[in-house]
Amino acid sequence: MSDNNLLSPNSAPHSDVEDIKRRSNYLRGSLKETLEDRITGSIPEDDNRLMKFHGSYMQDDRDLRNERQKQKLEPAYQFMLRVRAAGGVVTPDQWLMMDRIAQKYANNTIRLTTRQSFQLHGVLKWNMKATIQEVNEALLSTLAACGDVNRNVMCNPNPHQSEVHGEVYEWACRVSSHLDPHTRAYHEIWLDEEKVVDSRDSEVQEPIYGPVYLPRKFKIGIAVPPSNDVDVFSQDLGFIAIVEDGRLKGFNVTVGGGMGMTHGDTKTYPQVSQVIGFITPEQMIDVAEKTVTIQRDYGDRAVRKHARFKYTIDDRGIDWFINELHARLGWQLEAPRPYHFESNGDRYGWVKGSNNKWHLTLFIQNGRIKDEGQQQLMTGLREIAKIHNGDFRLTGNQNLVIGSVSTQQKKKIDELAKKYGLTDGVENSALRQNAMACVALPTCGLAMAESERYLPELLSKIEPMLEEVGLRDEDIVIRMTGCPNGCARPFLAEIAFVGKAPGKYNMYLGGGFAGERLNKLYKENIGEQEILDSLKPLLTQYAKERREGEHFGDFVIRAGHIKEVRSGQDFHA
Repeated sequence: MSDNNLLSPNSAPHSDVEDIKRRSNYLRGSLKETLEDRITGSIPEDDNRLMKFHGSYMQDDRDLRNERQKQKLEPAYQFMLRVRAAGGVVTPDQWLMMDRIAQKYANNTIRLTTRQSFQLHGVLKWNMKATIQEVNEALLSTLAACGDVNRNVMCNPNPHQSEVHGEVYEWACRVSSHLDPHTRAYHEIWLDEEKVVDSRDSEVQEPIYGPVYLPRKFKIGIAVPPSNDVDVFSQDLGFIAIVEDGRLKGFNVTVGGGMGMTHGDTKTYPQVSQVIGFITPEQMIDVAEKTVTIQRDYGDRAVRKHARFKYTIDDRGIDWFINELHARLGWQLEAPRPYHFESNGDRYGWVKGSNNKWHLTLFIQNGRIKDEGQQQLMTGLREIAKIHNGDFRLTGNQNLVIGSVSTQQKKKIDELAKKYGLTDGVENSALRQNAMACVALPTCGLAMAESERYLPELLSKIEPMLEEVGLRDEDIVIRMTGCPNGCARPFLAEIAFVGKAPGKYNMYLGGGFAGERLNKLYKENIGEQEILDSLKPLLTQYAKERREGEHFGDFVIRAGHIKEVRSGQDFHA
């Protein structure tokens, strides 16, 4: 890769993060020495930037900041550690490993993310190495779970079409593996591999990424219609499985999605991806690699807020991208094939798959696995993992599928699920079952408001309104985030709340029920009472005036409450 390719497209000076990556010698930096420093629980910011590539970043408990400051103590530094599992599928032994290290090194909880990964919170610096080693011993990894590289590849965990899912899942794993960073820094720092070579030759160290990796994170998701549970249009690169006569024929390719934006900066916006063509399964890895290299060469390295792939495409046009892709591939994509999405949610309870195996989908509120009251999620899943012969599948909606259960095992697992209250979520309102939230406070340094801790409380105040107008069982997609970075994909929800300040949120309406359309700002910087006062007349009107089969997001547009947004470039209009 030539030096010219490393310049940002506007030839402006690179951001400081680009310099950190270049100086790091392929993600090594001074991480090894920093981790051995027992004087402080923190690490320098340069190393924290590199730590993201290794699957973690430093946080502190913001609930304790003021008290610790009064006591003249440094903040309660800790690390969030993210564990990748392509397609969200893990074995019972791997689940037990996550359970074990959550209790030994983290805060006794596991979090299922919106990218089908695991997150641990509260890991101390001096426990990081032991934690990552245990993860790797279980044949999972934290490498590239964060950072300016391809992240965890999402895949529909479809239990209804198991043969097709199995095939799609295998392709997800291949793409994920192909796009993994090649540097041996991870193995040297965490797994005690000896440093064999100090080569700065990018063809040896990183044949795809080069010495400065990508300008920003890159996300890939694979959907199997009619379910869009991976929110394929939110992905930088998406693949929509085309199934004909029960067989996987190939994939429609989508490019240019992304959720993050910045409050008050109209140059930033969420975006939905565009369908550009059809490929056979065997062409997927080639398309993925060439798409990543285009972003590597043309993404903005000067302004990180403008560095995502969506801006690279929007600045130059979709035709430019397709021509560049075809030139690098040496062949052309076929015309897109028909497909149809019906929803982006999960179907709860027991379902029999086409392989004569059973699958139990559990509602996990905001993805947090913990023991609380009658619902002993952590203990119950641990007991199931001890006897389970199938797999665990993390969904894109922070829920969990106990997959591939034999008829003989079904009764025992069902008994354990009931004993520990794992199936209690089936009684929740449809709104709660379609809800997602990011972590936000107290650990996320970017959070402006509560999210995971507050959304359940807010839903408890909205649910009586639903009961009153007969909408308790009506599916409505609702999401909340503590900031506009979009980790819970809020800008695709029919109702969304995005943190603006403590206790204050921007309210968005009108996203597509199947994740195909962006929502739009409805009210700005409002608190709980105004949220409830705003929702009540909307829900009442929807209950009275909706057409047969009409979803809430479609209704608020038809009724004139909000404008339809099909492209992020119209998001602020």
